[in-house]
This record gives sequence, C-alpha cells and structure tokens, in this order.
Amino acid sequence: MKLYGIKNCDTVKKARKWLDDRNIAYDFHDFKKEGLDSERLTQWEQAAGWETLLNRRGTTWRKLPDDVRDTIGAQSAHQIMLDNPSIIKRPVVEHDGSVSVGFKDDDWAQKFADA
Repeated sequence: MKLYGIKNCDTVKKARKWLDDRNIAYDFHDFKKEGLDSERLTQWEQAAGWETLLNRRGTTWRKLPDDVRDTIGAQSAHQIMLDNPSIIKRPVVEHDGSVSVGFKDDDWAQKFADA
C-alpha cells in the first residue's frame, strides 16, 4: 500500500493514524516535497477521474484566476495538479491495483479490512 499526500494535511494525518492504529503497513509519499510525475497522475486520472482528484474546496483552488476555474478541463486540470500538487484531494492510496481518493473511516474499514 502506498499513501500519497502532504505531511501536514489534517486529512492525511487522520488517514495515517487510522492505518497505524490498525497496524496496516504503508509507504508514505509527500508529493509536495517529493514531487509527482505526470505518468502517475495520468494513472490516477484514469482510475479515479480528474474531477475526483481535483480539490475544489481548498485555498489552492480559490487562488486560481476565475477564468482558469471557469474553463478547467482534463488537460488543464492535469497541468494544474502537476504544478500545484496541494490542489489534489488527499490522501491518494494505491492498494492491490486500485486507486482511492480521500479518507472516510467507514469506507476505509471496508476497503482495507484485508490489508
């Protein structure tokens, strides 16, 4: 299992604590510090959809110019996420060939019960 996110993100902290409390092993990749390559982002977009990955609630989204937000599409979203990884909804988890985005205790209890 590989968990991607930003170390000081509250949701990522909750997710990591959830995994640690259940002794579920994972590798953590801080994509703000360690970066994110276009190929991996493309894989996530194909698995989860760019709309799911793009966090439209955060400050990074709100800081984008109105014309960028109003005309965003798959290609522009891809570049924006590469340039500003903090705009990606967190955490992103790769597990058993699947990709999940976000953290909800109940969902994770079902998804990762066998991890």
